[in-house]
Amino acid sequence: MAREIFIDDPADERLSDFRDLTTADRRPDRPGGRGLVIAEGTVVVRRLLESPYPVRALLGVERRVRELADDLAGMAVPAYVTSAQTMAEVVGFHLNRGVLAVADRAPRPSADRIAAGARLLAVLEGVGDHENLGALFRNAAALGVDGVLLGSGCSDPLYRRSVRVSMGHVLRVPFSALEPWPRGLEQLRAAGFRIAALTPRADAVELRALRGQRPERVALLLGSEGYGLSAEALAAADLAVRIPMATGVDSLNVATSAAVAFYEMGVP
Repeated sequence: MAREIFIDDPADERLSDFRDLTTADRRPDRPGGRGLVIAEGTVVVRRLLESPYPVRALLGVERRVRELADDLAGMAVPAYVTSAQTMAEVVGFHLNRGVLAVADRAPRPSADRIAAGARLLAVLEGVGDHENLGALFRNAAALGVDGVLLGSGCSDPLYRRSVRVSMGHVLRVPFSALEPWPRGLEQLRAAGFRIAALTPRADAVELRALRGQRPERVALLLGSEGYGLSAEALAAADLAVRIPMATGVDSLNVATSAAVAFYEMGVP
């Protein structure tokens, strides 16, 4: 098991990776000014331990750390054990989940590599809300999406809030940047993908109409929470698709829209 180290001093330098999590998403001392990968709660910590991200340390109350004993077997990382009060002083707020883990970032696969073995991809433009992005990754994992490609204006999926809301699935679903944007969509088309842009436009094809004629490889294009897809992204798609909605409702949250579309466009 990881080495259990009991600490009662919130100023202990060994806890620096966990300090003040409200600003931990960005750190000037990390590559690109980005923070460590931070997992909160036993479920998400387990997914981090199973992921390719190199774990640096854990911090938690004794009960929560002990719950992870089997997962930590054979791992040579420190597990700092402390009280809930000391933990709150370190991270900057009371953490109900009782355990954290931090890891270094791992190299991302290229967009080409993700596309090579995929049949269904999510391609995002302007999804800047961390919680929406995390929810979208959770939906992608649940509904058989093979990978997520990020166009312009997207947040970092490894920010703490995205990891938490995704329940750690952002650590499992492969993702990469698709550049240049939106010309990078041509790479997918050349690889045999049909690019379907999700939009509320009245002239778009209803998703359910594609059930019997689903392309073998689909890249589902999803836009920002407020403005949707840009005109350039829509023009780069092969077809526009929409989710029919009741009168008086003109849009859905992007993660909700994605879940419906993933289900309809999922691999048979």
